[in-house]
Amino acid sequence: MRICVINTGGTIACTGTPLAPMPSDRFAQAARDLLGPSLAASLPGISLEFDTGLRFSDDGPGTLDSTDLRPRDWCRMAAHVLDLYDRHDGFVILHGTDTMDYTAAALSFLLNVADGQGRARGTLSKPVIVTGSQLPLFVHTAEGLALNAASDALGNLAGALAMTRLRLPEVALFFDGKLLRGNRALKSSTTDFAAFDSPHLPPLAHAGIGIWLGNAQPLTGPATPAQALDDPAAMALVRAQLDAVADRIDAQNIAQIPAVPAAGPLMGQLIKAALASGATGLILQGFGEGNIPTSPATRDALQAARDADAVTVITSRVTGGRVGAFHYAAGAWIAETGAIGCGDMTPVAALAKLTVLSAAADHHGWDRATLQALMQRSLAGECAAPDVAAGPLWPGQSLRAVDGPVTLTNDPDHGPLLRAGDDILWQAGAAGRLQMQGDRLVLVAHDGQAAWTGPQAHPQARIAVAANPARLLLIDPDGQITAAALQG
Repeated sequence: MRICVINTGGTIACTGTPLAPMPSDRFAQAARDLLGPSLAASLPGISLEFDTGLRFSDDGPGTLDSTDLRPRDWCRMAAHVLDLYDRHDGFVILHGTDTMDYTAAALSFLLNVADGQGRARGTLSKPVIVTGSQLPLFVHTAEGLALNAASDALGNLAGALAMTRLRLPEVALFFDGKLLRGNRALKSSTTDFAAFDSPHLPPLAHAGIGIWLGNAQPLTGPATPAQALDDPAAMALVRAQLDAVADRIDAQNIAQIPAVPAAGPLMGQLIKAALASGATGLILQGFGEGNIPTSPATRDALQAARDADAVTVITSRVTGGRVGAFHYAAGAWIAETGAIGCGDMTPVAALAKLTVLSAAADHHGWDRATLQALMQRSLAGECAAPDVAAGPLWPGQSLRAVDGPVTLTNDPDHGPLLRAGDDILWQAGAAGRLQMQGDRLVLVAHDGQAAWTGPQAHPQARIAVAANPARLLLIDPDGQITAAALQG
C-alpha cells in the first residue's frame, strides 16, 4: 500500500526555541533517517513517500502555522492530493492543531462533488487523514536532530499511517488513538494530548493493541466505479469544481457571530456591521437549539441578510445536540427571516461548508434556495440528513424536507403521515415501522405482518421526503430516485 505524507506545517514539524517550522525537505529527510526503520517494521506492506512538493509561499520554509492558513490554502491542499491521487493509495496530511478541524472539514467538500440535489457525482475513494501533535516530533540536541520522546507526535503519525490500512474512503482526523470524521471534529484542548473530540459522532476507529472500527458507520465511498475519483470523468468533475472554488473563495467572507446575553440592539448591529464589511454569508451561534435573542434590530438585520442573498445558518454554542426547528417561542421568529438551522453540524463544519459551496455556486448555477437546501443535506457525512432515513423509519421518528414545509412523521398510534404544513396529504392508516422489505416499501406492523405495501424499488433504497412537489421518495444507493411514492 502506497501512502503519501504531505507536510503543511504546524507544531509536529517545528523545532527550536522559539518553535519555528522546518522546511519540508529537511523534515522529510529527518523522518526517513530517524523513523524509517521503526515505521517500516511496525507497518509492514506500507510504502511511504514524504512529499515535499506542497508550498504555500516562495519565502521561508514554504509551510505555514495553521493559524495563518486561509481558505485558499484549503484549495492548494486539495489540489495537491488530486495531483498525487493516481500514484498513492492513501494520504496523511501533517497540520497544525489550531485550524486542523477547519481544514479537515473543508477538504471533505473539496474532494467530493455533488449536484444541486446533493447527489454524489465525484467521490473520494481513498483515505485522506489529517493529523498533527501538541509537541514537536523532533528536538535539537548537541548531536543534531533527535526524536522528541516526550511528544505525542510519533504516536499520532504512526497511528494515522496505520489507519490508512482500513481504506476508509473519506477525510478523517486522527489524534490520540482516535480516528474521527474530519467534518465532525472539534479542537477541545490546548494542553491534553487528546486535543480533538467529535461530540456529534463516535470515532470511526480506535488504535491501541491493534486497530478496530468504532461505533460510527464509515462513509461507503463511490456507489459506482463511475463516481470514484479513479475514473477520469469523475476526477475531471472534482478538478473543475476545485478550480472554480479556488477562483472565487477569496470573495467568500463568511462571518461567524456568537449570540450573547446582552440587552439592546447589539446582535443586530453585529450582523449589519458584518454585512457592511462585505459578509457574503453568516454563521450565527445561538443558545440551546439555536435560539437567538429576540429584538427588532436582530430581525431587521437578518432580513437585510436575506435581501442581500447572504445565506444565514444557525448553529449552537452547545457542543452536543442539534439545532432543531426553532420550537421555542424565543426562536420561532427566526425561520421567518430566511435563516436555516444546520441540525447537528458543528459551527466549524458549517463555516467550511458554506465557504466552499458559496464559491462553487456560480460554477454549478446554484441559487440561494439551492445553497440553503444543500447546507441542510448531508454531502460528506457532516450532519444527520433531515430528509433521508438511514434505515427503517420507526414509530416516533420523522423526516423533514429541506426545500419546503413538508414532513413525514411515523406516528406511534396512527402510523406514517405525510404533511404539508397542517394538511395531511397521505397516511398509511396503520401503525408500524416503514422500511424496505425485499424490493418493496412496506409498513411492518408489530406482529410482523405487512400493514401496507408501497412501490417497488432497489432493495437498499432509502426513504426520503421532498417538498417540490410534496412526496415520499425512494432513493437508490447511487443517489438516483427510483420511485416517487405517496405524492401529495
